[in-house]
Amino acid sequence: MKPGELASHVGKEVALSEWILVDQARIDAFADATGDHQFIHVDPEKAAAGPFGTTIAHGFLTLSLLAGEFMNHGGSVQIEGAQMTVNYGLNRVRFVSPVKVNSRLRNHAVLQSADQGAGYMQITVLNTIEIEGEERPAATAESVFRVYL
Repeated sequence: MKPGELASHVGKEVALSEWILVDQARIDAFADATGDHQFIHVDPEKAAAGPFGTTIAHGFLTLSLLAGEFMNHGGSVQIEGAQMTVNYGLNRVRFVSPVKVNSRLRNHAVLQSADQGAGYMQITVLNTIEIEGEERPAATAESVFRVYL
C-alpha cells in the first residue's frame, strides 16, 4: 500500500499472516534465550499434571512473533517505498489465552492510526493473535511502528 493511502485504511484489516506452529522446540529455544525455564513451559511430564494439561508457550514468545514470524509471513502492513520499519513501542498488551504446545497461531492486523512525520510514517496497529480452532485469541497488542520512507 502507498503511504498516502494509509489514512483511508484506518479501522480496517491490513494484514493476515500465515499460520505459525508453536512446537516444543520453539518453546525450549525461547526458554534458553530468556532464561525462563518454568516447568509449565519446558517440562511436559510436570506440566501434564498442571492446570493446562500440557506445556504452554511463554506469553512473551507469543508477543515476539509480531517482530519476526508474523512480519515475514504476511502478518504486517506492507508500505511501498519503505526503507526500514522499526518497532517504536507497544501501547497495550494482553495475554488472553494460553498457547498450548503444537498450537498454530496467526496474526490479524488492523490499522489504528497513521501519522506523517519528516521522512517517516508512524502507524499503530491492533494485532489479534489467534489460536487455530479456539474462540478466544492468544493475545492482543497495539504495536507502534516507524516506517522510514
